[in-house]
This record gives sequence, C-alpha cells and structure tokens, in this order.
Amino acid sequence: MDPIVQTSNLKKRKAQGEATFPLDDLHQDLLERVLARVPPSSFFSLRSVCRRFSSVSTSPSFHVACSQIDSREPWFLMVDHDLHRASLVFDSSEKNWRSVKAMNNSNKSIPVASSGGLVCYKTEAGELFVSNPVTGVCRELPSVTRLTSSETLHAIAMHSSKQNPSAYRVVLVFGEIPNLAFVVFDSAKNLWEEEVTLVRKTDSSSDVDVNGEEEVYFLSKTGDVVASNMQRSPSKQYSSVLTIENGEEMLYFLSHSGTVISCNLTQRTFFELPRLLPVYFEYSIDVIECGGEMLVVVLSEFLETSSLRFWKYSSRDRSWYQVAAMPASLSHEFYAKKVDINCVGHGDEVLLCVNSSECSSCLMCDLKNNKWVEMPKCYVDGKEKEFLSAFPFEPRLEAIV
Repeated sequence: MDPIVQTSNLKKRKAQGEATFPLDDLHQDLLERVLARVPPSSFFSLRSVCRRFSSVSTSPSFHVACSQIDSREPWFLMVDHDLHRASLVFDSSEKNWRSVKAMNNSNKSIPVASSGGLVCYKTEAGELFVSNPVTGVCRELPSVTRLTSSETLHAIAMHSSKQNPSAYRVVLVFGEIPNLAFVVFDSAKNLWEEEVTLVRKTDSSSDVDVNGEEEVYFLSKTGDVVASNMQRSPSKQYSSVLTIENGEEMLYFLSHSGTVISCNLTQRTFFELPRLLPVYFEYSIDVIECGGEMLVVVLSEFLETSSLRFWKYSSRDRSWYQVAAMPASLSHEFYAKKVDINCVGHGDEVLLCVNSSECSSCLMCDLKNNKWVEMPKCYVDGKEKEFLSAFPFEPRLEAIV
C-alpha cells in the first residue's frame, strides 16, 4: 500500500476511535530520522497529515538528520522561453513534474549554476542570488567590485559541501583570452576572495590559437555565411563544470569559438583543449559533469545524417575519446533541423534539451548503460511547455543559503 494512503487511512481510523496512530509513540528524534529518509516529494505530502509532521520540517535536529543522507535523486529546474520564471522541476525519482517557488521576477533573474540543494541566479543588472528552490529562501551575494560592465564574464560555477550543506562556493571566470582571472565567493566567510590571475599553459602539439580568439567566417551547406563564434542560450551563457582531479580543482567552460577551456584553479593555470571538429563545421556543443568527470557532448551532421556523441579528454596523450553515443535512430531525427542542444549531468544521468524552430524535446540518458528515454510532456494551462535548458539540484530542506 502507498505509504501516504496508508497514513491517511490510519488517521481516519483514529478519528473513529478504532485504532491508535502508531507514530505517536515514536520519540521525536527517531521520528525525525525516519522522516529524513522519506523521499522529499512524499514528505511534502505527509506534512499535511498532522501538526507533528508539519512541525518537523522546521526542526533544526530534523535538518541535521536530513544532512546525513549522502545523496538524493535529483530534481531538474527547467528553463523555458520565459527565462525569468523558472518554477517547474522534473522529479527524476518519481518521473513527473512539480512546481517550486520561483525567484522574485522583479529583478529579472535567470538560473546560471547549481550544486547540491542550491541554485545560483544572475540578474540583468549583474547581481547574483543563491536560492533553495524547495524552501524558496534566497539571498543576494555581495557585489563583485572587481567585475565591471566592460569585463567579459565567461563562466559561473558553484560547489557545495556534502559535509556542510550551508557551505558553498561560487566561482566567476572573466577577462579576455589570454588574460583570464577568477574570483571565489565563500559562503562561510560571506565575502569574495582576492582576484587570482590565471597563467596560460601552451602546448606545441595543439592547434589552438595562442594569440586569442578570432572570428572566422565560412559558407554553410545551405550557402549562408556563418560566423565561427558560438551563440549560446542566455541561460547557458555562463555554463561550466567543476571537478576534482588528482586532488586539484578544475573548471571547464566553452569559449566563444567553441573550444573547451580547462582552468586549474589550484595551480592557477588554464589551457585550451584541442578542437573536436574543425572551426568551419556546423555543430552544437556542450560541456557537462558526469560521474565526477568532464565530458563534451557534440551534435553534428555528416553524410546526410546527425550524430550525438559523448567525448572524454585524455591529458596523457592529449586526445579525445568517444565514450557513448545516442542511437542513430534517435539522432537522425535532428538532421537538417539546425537544433541546439543544452545538457546537464548528475551522477550517471544526463538530461538533454533539444530545440529548434522545427522541434523541441527533452531526453534522459543513463550514460552507464547508454539507455535513452524521452521525458514526459509537461502541460501548463493545457499548453505544452518547451524547455531550453535545465539545472540539477538535490531537493534538500536543510540546504541553507
């Protein structure tokens, strides 16, 4: 029997004087530890059962019990064409859609990064906010005095501590290649640390332009003049990936020309990885974290069909290796439709948003088993929603902004 239904029935029988409610006999500490292991979506339903369950959600000791759960199935905050009203999430454990508390739309903020149970937003004026989508609590971060309107912001990344849900860091990478720098906001100190300059590492075997990025124009297959500079969805404009490799903190982001920039924040260096495809190829590309590793997802066309492949970079031999691919029967559907892909990873799962003027769909991939499933359609007021991108987070009541 469904636990929510069972609890409701027991409550009804108690009201009729036929049975006692068994959880009433549990010590508060034990009750909180039991409820901390209930899936978040079920717990939210249970809060309406009785006052005791409802009061648990604000208990500090309950938050401690929740923080001892190593991981939770992710929810994905979805971004549609109305960038400033992201309030729909896909619950990967229940495989359905839910609503969360949207950010105050008066400041026109859009999600730009996420980690743990938190999401980072950026306003049109450049302010940064961190929010817990489950509780709706948010805070504005102090202004970054060093970052002026003339500075090019390349990446916004976020990292939260599993040991301490209230501790997180926000990393900004800015400047003009090859003159890059980064700053870090430390929530424990409530301040931005000193700016750090990144020193460029070069590789004689690489084909990257060491003098910076130059825009290249070429003819597409349809005869259009195309610029090599990449156009990204506003919600993915600052998308980046933070990983820990050999004890060192690494940040990856896409340059305007589509190359992957690897920043070693520990050693304070950066390096442009070799191109996957020539600059004159038309393709859509994204960088994700999956299983603790950085992967690049590329959708390209060749020989009258489309292919979507996952690539991993080997620093040992400075080469890219394919680790997975979408079945040809699925990727061929995107051929000649000029689609844009935006991807996010969480654990071994990847969520892929595909968009063009001709099609729109969202798919989930179990990368370990290369199993692809199209996500259920989402309807609001009878209209189907089209999503441009997504940001994964763990539904955690205890995550403090």
